[in-house]
Amino acid sequence: MKLSATTKSIFLNSISLLYILLFVYAAVSKLLDFENFQVQLGQSPLLSAFASWVSWAVPIIELLISLLLIFPKYRLIGFFSAFSLMILFSTYIIIILNFSSFVPCSCGGILEKMNWTQHLIFNIVFFLLALGGILILEEKETTSQIKRWKPIFIALPIVFVCSISVVILLFIVSEDIIHHRNNFIRRFPHHPILKTHEKDIQFNSYYIAGIADGKIYLGNVTAPLNILVLDTSLQHQERFVIQLKNENIAFRRIALKVKPPYFYVFDGTVPTILSGSIKDWKASQLMKGKAYFSLSEPINSKTFVFRAVSSTMHNSILGLLRISDTIQVRLAPHLLQKQIDGLFDTDGMLLYNEQLQKVIYTYYYRNQYLVIDTNLKLNYIGHTIDTTSRARIKVAYIHSKNQSKLSAPPLLVNKGTSTFGNYLFVNAGLMGLYEPEEMWRTASIIDVYDLRYKRYDFSFYINNEEQHKMEHFQVVDNLVVALIGHKIVTYRLYTKGFHPANFKSKMGDTIGL
Repeated sequence: MKLSATTKSIFLNSISLLYILLFVYAAVSKLLDFENFQVQLGQSPLLSAFASWVSWAVPIIELLISLLLIFPKYRLIGFFSAFSLMILFSTYIIIILNFSSFVPCSCGGILEKMNWTQHLIFNIVFFLLALGGILILEEKETTSQIKRWKPIFIALPIVFVCSISVVILLFIVSEDIIHHRNNFIRRFPHHPILKTHEKDIQFNSYYIAGIADGKIYLGNVTAPLNILVLDTSLQHQERFVIQLKNENIAFRRIALKVKPPYFYVFDGTVPTILSGSIKDWKASQLMKGKAYFSLSEPINSKTFVFRAVSSTMHNSILGLLRISDTIQVRLAPHLLQKQIDGLFDTDGMLLYNEQLQKVIYTYYYRNQYLVIDTNLKLNYIGHTIDTTSRARIKVAYIHSKNQSKLSAPPLLVNKGTSTFGNYLFVNAGLMGLYEPEEMWRTASIIDVYDLRYKRYDFSFYINNEEQHKMEHFQVVDNLVVALIGHKIVTYRLYTKGFHPANFKSKMGDTIGL
């Protein structure tokens, strides 16, 4: 049925008015709440790398299309632009729902109550309206059947394919930037962790000494030989006191590590290492006086990686200590790279990943972590998503005491770390782009890195408890254990793409000196 000129005019005006109302409302809503809109784009798995300019481009384009649709002379261009924009939006949603690592919250404004599927249907309806407007307008303005249909059959597929291609290209490039060349934009999957249990342990002086076989082992800095053992449901607890066979050791700074069936007592200021079985908690001496150290991690019951201060260069170095019939020490002075003083600027956290058989050292004051094999050979230098590549510290040398001290508060980039399977978990110290300040006041942020692919994966946050921030945490499988104030809290980590049990063990690594 052929439409009359009046009917065509009514249809065109109605479609134009609907688009003008939609785009003006959407653009104004974005601009009035621009900061929130930019934060939403920053969390998008497709556009986060381009949020700074896309957040301006989208409302400006929507307003320009509205202007084009007001004037009959430019309506064809306006309809083609609206047609293209709706294809862009629809393709974006299809990728979000089917190919994204996580599904973010839908946008606010007029579509606030819709889920992503409803958004897609809404967009398709407006896509069809724009298509109808193009066909009616083209038929109205031309008389020749050949002239009328041939150009439009060429233009519409080109616009359709180009619009889809733009979104796919943005997705591919954004994924590469976020995972490998991040410009300090975090990804927060929605509800990735579920709080499961909490318990008041009365004191805030506890730290996590180990987690294994369904048990959590807590040491205490004020009672350094005491061990509190809880099950992961936090329903049952036991207390033990480590018994020393040699009680004449002048301990000054004890650190406990539990890796069943053994536990370890470290004090690098003596220096000494003791170990024993968790069956009886009786410690015997493994090493005394051989090597001073400030940090140490057991690789196995007789081999330890440690950090010390070089007696010749006076900067931090990593080393390997093996205890057999004799005690062997091997130093690796090349691993920790000096930027300012070689001592404060190389300060960091030392971990051993049992699943990958890798030593991991994460700097406090710069955006780097080292992945090292068990022969102290550097595999690679990884980068956290923060942009602080050089430590921002000020060091003063006090001649009267012959020592160096920090003369100003340092910029803390990485506050704490844990590792399990393929992943490194970093308690971040700095706020990224497009993140609400309120979240940083009320929670601690954990960034997750995939050690196999040398990439950033995602982030999640752990809420404060009674206005206390998280002080210590450890991750085993999908269990997250956090110490917050005088509470211990457990969570389960569930999010698409996170597979802690699927690790690739590097069985070719050997431990040697």
